[in-house]
Amino acid sequence: METKTSHRVLGVIPARLASTRLPRKVLREIAGRPMLAWVYETAVSAGVFDAVIVATDSNEVADFGRARGWDVRLTSPDLPSGTDRVHAIAQQEPADIYVNIQGDEPLLRREHFEALLRPFTRPGLAGKVKVTTVMTPCTPDNIANPNAVKVVVACDGHALYFSRTTIPWDRDASGDVAYWKHLGLYAYRKSALDGFPTLPASRLEAAERLEQLRFLENGIDLYVEPVPYDTIGVDTEADLSAVAALLRQRR
Repeated sequence: METKTSHRVLGVIPARLASTRLPRKVLREIAGRPMLAWVYETAVSAGVFDAVIVATDSNEVADFGRARGWDVRLTSPDLPSGTDRVHAIAQQEPADIYVNIQGDEPLLRREHFEALLRPFTRPGLAGKVKVTTVMTPCTPDNIANPNAVKVVVACDGHALYFSRTTIPWDRDASGDVAYWKHLGLYAYRKSALDGFPTLPASRLEAAERLEQLRFLENGIDLYVEPVPYDTIGVDTEADLSAVAALLRQRR
């Protein structure tokens, strides 16, 4: 198991209850426990965070977490994104690095968090890194799937672009192109997180509906670390069933 960085690292789980595609999804039961419990318990047991906080806009979610002894904070229901919710927590809790842990990703593992934090301590790179995220090899069925976000990465590990379309394009059908699926975990230095709400609205972000493009379009690099484990973000009943089966197998 990898050791923690020397910085104070805070994990934040944005947990909205009012999901449009799958109502109340963070409290839906999966394989014997609510989805949010899977995410929270994995984050706490990973051993890489100095603290884990649930950031929600729902009193019901807050009551659910507090009844279990979790640190839960109420945030404004008007916040437009998970990053904005993490930013709200950063105004209350000091840390050097904040990790955005999606509340609808119950298949997360310790290895995802370790990979996410690795660039912050990598020799020759650590001082440049402000934002990190992770990627995993893209399965053939996801290469053309717009719900699976693809990423292309430079030689030093920073993201060149994220897209819902197939990138890079294998023009000659060589079959030698590697495709990477982006996983929606992020870690931010305090300075980058504080600047996010003030960045100009991004045209690419609006077109692709991908908030990470706001960083790229405003000249802030995201460093992307590979990890061998895929996840399934739960957005539909079919996702719920698929994740439940996988969690039962993991047990």
